[in-house]
Amino acid sequence: MADWWVERGIGETRAILIGGDRILEARIEPDGGLTAGTVIDARLVRRIPARNQGIVEWADGQALVSPLPPGITQGAMCRIEITRPATPEPGKPKRARARPAAHDAVVGPAPTLADRLPGARVPPRFGPDPFEQAGWSEVLEEAETGLIRFAGGSLSIHPTPAMTLFDADGELAPLDLGMAAARAAGAAIRRLDIAGSIGIDLPTVEDKAARIAMAEALDQTVPPPFERTAVNGFGFVQIVRRRERLSLPELYALDPAAWAARALIRRAERSIGHGERLIAAHPDVVAAIAANPGWTDRLAARLGAPVTLQPDPALRISGGHVQPRHA
Repeated sequence: MADWWVERGIGETRAILIGGDRILEARIEPDGGLTAGTVIDARLVRRIPARNQGIVEWADGQALVSPLPPGITQGAMCRIEITRPATPEPGKPKRARARPAAHDAVVGPAPTLADRLPGARVPPRFGPDPFEQAGWSEVLEEAETGLIRFAGGSLSIHPTPAMTLFDADGELAPLDLGMAAARAAGAAIRRLDIAGSIGIDLPTVEDKAARIAMAEALDQTVPPPFERTAVNGFGFVQIVRRRERLSLPELYALDPAAWAARALIRRAERSIGHGERLIAAHPDVVAAIAANPGWTDRLAARLGAPVTLQPDPALRISGGHVQPRHA
């Protein structure tokens, strides 16, 4: 039996579905981020009639609304519901997406991650850490590096503006590699919360029955609903999943320093020892923590000890560490 766990952390809320002592699904929701379900009053700043879409703006954001609210004119106010936050992309991020809000919708934030997972378990503040016991650090590393290892090979993840691409590599026979890679890709899609358009480049296998078997391996590991193509003669298959939030690799790509800062704050919160906590990290990570003074205040309150930040340019973005004064 699989159980959801939700942790309201400092700077983010995180959730995991644990089955068989490992993380099957993981989600991260940074504080202050725009989430699907948020209702906003915005101004229409540009009509795109040919596509029945428009661009709307509010105090600190912008979205592509589809379809256009009936009868609206450029410059008018309208009430919208966010369906997907802005996504990172080289050059400039893609705008958030929205739709006209229901006639009785009230302006306000979307339900929290905890609200959307009623009945989820809450990990204890002290003692054994169910997140780490199930492989939380390994999941974060997969999101950061884009490397998924499995017996006999590996997958590399490449987010692009068009889709998230998986590329399989290994030394197994083509069919064996294709089957193992398909299962690993399906599990990674679920574990890293990847949605939208997904392309998977599996080994080329000429036998049609073998390609069907690889496709069925995906069907058994990717949770529905989704759509997919057949595995073509070159080993390529495309999957489309409904996209409502950023995947873990996209959250990392959006702001690696902020991602590392939140992860380091969690490690400090779970650290064992007494007295002051020294957090040493790359200067960009320290700057991300310092830009949110409430983080260290809350951390110090939870630890019952002061927190000191120490920038170290010799450390990698994800190479920070926490040192208690008295271990």
